Amino acid sequence: MSEEIINRVAQSKLLTFDLEDYYPQGKRMLLDIKDWLHEGFILREKEFRNHVSNHDWSQYTDAFVALHCSTDAIVPGWAYMLVATKLQPFAKKIVQGNLEQMETILYQTIIENIDVSEFKDKSVIIKGCSHKPVPPNAYLSITTRLVGVAKSIMYGEACSSVPLFKRK
Repeated sequence: MSEEIINRVAQSKLLTFDLEDYYPQGKRMLLDIKDWLHEGFILREKEFRNHVSNHDWSQYTDAFVALHCSTDAIVPGWAYMLVATKLQPFAKKIVQGNLEQMETILYQTIIENIDVSEFKDKSVIIKGCSHKPVPPNAYLSITTRLVGVAKSIMYGEACSSVPLFKRK
């Protein structure tokens, strides 16, 4: 006589929060302005403006763009602002920084706009594994949002989670 296998995880009242579900679709592009600087370090305004004017901005259509300078050049803020004026008609989002910083900013915006009321007084598990590049800061952000509403918060998978918070 064999016993029926019962999936207790599927029967639990745990709600899973998967940050990967909120991953913004779209291509990511890094625009490194070092090649627009004299010897990669000195910004000469006329030369820089010429590069900006002659660049093909259409390649950034519907992309998330990170503006970056990979050298130790001191780049004035107006230079990034000028580039942003050209990118704005094409890009979905423009940030100053590298691709990892861009992902953090994208997720920060998304998490700030999530309606967490559905998690009120519920036990929530924040899924730990992801195949997409979910930045570490996103886990902190969603945790701090959920602490205000959830009954309990865990991290990982339902079969092996780490308890993080339990309201008293």
